[in-house]
Amino acid sequence: MSESVLTPDAVKLGLKAASKQDAIKQCADVLVAIGAAGPEYLDGMYAREEQISTYMGEGFAIPHGTNESRAHIHKASLAFLQFPDGVDWNGHQVVVCIPIASNSDEHIGILSSLAGVLSDPDSAEKLRSATSVDEVLALLAPEDAS
Repeated sequence: MSESVLTPDAVKLGLKAASKQDAIKQCADVLVAIGAAGPEYLDGMYAREEQISTYMGEGFAIPHGTNESRAHIHKASLAFLQFPDGVDWNGHQVVVCIPIASNSDEHIGILSSLAGVLSDPDSAEKLRSATSVDEVLALLAPEDAS
């Protein structure tokens, strides 16, 4: 995963959210703060969640906007928000939200890379319990072993 897609300032650990909507708002706020999207993108994220849940399993959700909300995206980016106490996500417990801002099909590659990391139970657990930004970045952007 490219360093430019997930930057250290987009990793937030030890957060609390009162609800799924609150968690999504915090996700949008980080995307806005890092210059990835305009504040209007939040409405698209809420709309996407109404269409289909962004819960992925293993305590992870990937909030993102609708196709129509892509107009409010400035650059492809991910963020990483950890909620150690969990957030109820339509009956599922979410500990990590990885919001996506992407205004083209580049998010397909982002999702594929993310799915690879999350398919490893050890990596997924390490992300859920990470205590440092460097740890998160190392897990989501592993060095090529070859």
